[in-house]
Amino acid sequence: MTVILAGIATFVAAIIQRITGLGFVLVLVGPIVLLYGPIEGVTLAVLLALVASLVAIPMVWRHIDWKRSWWLIWPGLIAAPFGALLVRLLPDAALLLVIAAMAYFALLAGHLPALSASLTGRRGAIASGAAAGFMNVASGLGGPPLAAYAVGDRWGQRSFAASAQLIFIAFDIVTVALRGLPVTPVEDVGTLVVATIAGIAIGTVLSRNVAPRIARAAMLVIAWAGATVVLVRGILALFM
Repeated sequence: MTVILAGIATFVAAIIQRITGLGFVLVLVGPIVLLYGPIEGVTLAVLLALVASLVAIPMVWRHIDWKRSWWLIWPGLIAAPFGALLVRLLPDAALLLVIAAMAYFALLAGHLPALSASLTGRRGAIASGAAAGFMNVASGLGGPPLAAYAVGDRWGQRSFAASAQLIFIAFDIVTVALRGLPVTPVEDVGTLVVATIAGIAIGTVLSRNVAPRIARAAMLVIAWAGATVVLVRGILALFM
């Protein structure tokens, strides 16, 4: 039953990722952390996010901004080990609270104009990239700092969404290297990988008829619900 529920969540997350260009882990992290726990859940989410980006990148390759991507990637790779250290130091209850806090930040970051306004140019890219690399390893949620930088630096949506796939591939590879592979049975991981690929394929078809704003609305509802449930579980775990 666990892998079935995780497969449904993964499938939906992949569809939303393909239509909007972002949001895979934001949608998936709540359900998968509740099903597998804060360590294994995030490890699985990042591995599946890597698959999603690898499947999607051939479709967006020509729109990648390589120069901007590089200035976001290298600071993230430097900051990534500190995210892994945080995961090793914190108990499960604290990790649940950290993941919930980062999920809420992900949902609110786009509504903080002062944050985006401060993230411009090379300095903004370095700060955003470092934050994204750290958050990606700690919680799988590396997208918000990148999105804030894209808004502040007036990065076109098509180029940013394409470049984000390249950046996520780099961050997800180093995250898997630092966190290790999932301990979930290989056949279950394979099922979730198939659900990811199927979601990207269906999302490609739906993207021709479904407006991105509808997919974003669905993403927000699922993400808010998931973050809230993880927060409640973390609070309850503190008293158990």
